[in-house]
Amino acid sequence: MNQSIANLIDHTALKPDTTKEQIITLCNEAKEYLFASVCVNPTWVKLAAEHLKDVNEVKVCTVIGFPLGASTPEVKAYETTDAINNGATEVDMVINIAALKEKNDTLVEADIRAVVDAAKGKALTKVIIESCLLTDEEKVRACQLAVQAGADFVKTSTGFSTGGATVEDIKLMRETVGPSVGVKASGGVRDLEGARAMVAAGATRIGASAGVSIINGEKTDSDY
Repeated sequence: MNQSIANLIDHTALKPDTTKEQIITLCNEAKEYLFASVCVNPTWVKLAAEHLKDVNEVKVCTVIGFPLGASTPEVKAYETTDAINNGATEVDMVINIAALKEKNDTLVEADIRAVVDAAKGKALTKVIIESCLLTDEEKVRACQLAVQAGADFVKTSTGFSTGGATVEDIKLMRETVGPSVGVKASGGVRDLEGARAMVAAGATRIGASAGVSIINGEKTDSDY
């Protein structure tokens, strides 16, 4: 088994019709393969935390302001606090994409900082920039604002927009944030070769629903 890759995967189930049984299966797979985390919608955080309480290696990750990023900083902060209270130890928040495109950097940074502050000392913060909707200049600016706001990671995609991670975007994001901030490639990573390419480009996490297939060297059509 490709354990070094498995340890980088956030094993993900974020579709709106995901069932309790599927979340339990996700957690059991994460325990078996020792993935970095399970990434679930907030409604499933408590269940995931209960199933993973005896496995320190696997974290519970959830999403904030997902998938549009269009809620207010105050709502994102509350959502973060609620998720942490339910057992989340990592939170992946979506930025205010429209504010970024309108060059309202003050709002974008405040939006990120609201989540960072709510999570401080309790959970890692990953900032989803939704790279498929951005120009290269906007990607750079989004990453810079995430670093300024104190985020632990920048992340390419929700997996629910027009595209996912690319090697080129990972390289650009890594160059922008430097060596001390994590970079997560999410969306469209479907096989072991693709995962390795993302890591070679600078990714330190992989978000994928196809984690088991990736580790077993199989190909999948999953978009996330």
